[in-house]
Amino acid sequence: MARPPRPAPRVMHVLSKTWITKNMIRVTFCAEWVKTLEPGIEGAHFKLFIPQVDQSDEAFTAALENGPRPDVRTYTIRHIRPDTAQFDVDFVDHGDTGPASSWARRCKAEDIAGFAGPGPVKLAEFYADTYIVAADMSALPVAAVTLEAMPRDAKGVAFLEITSPEDQQNIDAPQGVDVHWLIHSVPHKSPTQSIKRIQELPPSEGSVQTCIAGESGMIKALREEILKRRAIPKGDAYISGYWKIGLIEDEHQKAKQEETRANA
Repeated sequence: MARPPRPAPRVMHVLSKTWITKNMIRVTFCAEWVKTLEPGIEGAHFKLFIPQVDQSDEAFTAALENGPRPDVRTYTIRHIRPDTAQFDVDFVDHGDTGPASSWARRCKAEDIAGFAGPGPVKLAEFYADTYIVAADMSALPVAAVTLEAMPRDAKGVAFLEITSPEDQQNIDAPQGVDVHWLIHSVPHKSPTQSIKRIQELPPSEGSVQTCIAGESGMIKALREEILKRRAIPKGDAYISGYWKIGLIEDEHQKAKQEETRANA
């Protein structure tokens, strides 16, 4: 049975933009259709369709509907306020080396972009005795959302690798979750500090849930640690590669699909 065609991405406008840390840009989007989204979907991913430099709104909208497809990247909803038709997205500032970072740096109020999604929330339920969170800058939004959504009596540890000390954020984590900010000053290389820190953790008593995301090399090592050495059930372990050194997103997504099929 043929799948029904996917609906065209929806158009949204930039409401505001600010550098919330030295290397992280927060863009607030608005659109009336945001009011139809469910509250509490912070942490869900979506596809961001990016206009070209100097592309008119009319040309971009036509491309969304009829092609050729604009550049597209995957991002995380950091905050959502359906009552005011707004949501926030955090972009790592990589300079002008990629289409999403370049667009986030140059965008201004009233600029448009496209939205498809959202996908599912990564950790929809919290039931563990212990939580393990790890992320590089690319996955900091999903890690922050997860920490803020945890029960206030949650226990665990978080290792967050950031580009500079000025990239620390205020995250409302439970007091029982020990948050470690680790400086990884060479963002084009795979982060390794969180791997070492998690490998050094003592065995956990009781159930464990994880939220671990970042560069593919980091994820491969931590998947081995979490699923094999620590034998945490797959259903309790969110572990996802968000990017891979040397690959653009389409190439990385294809590599992930091939890896999933190989491990099925």
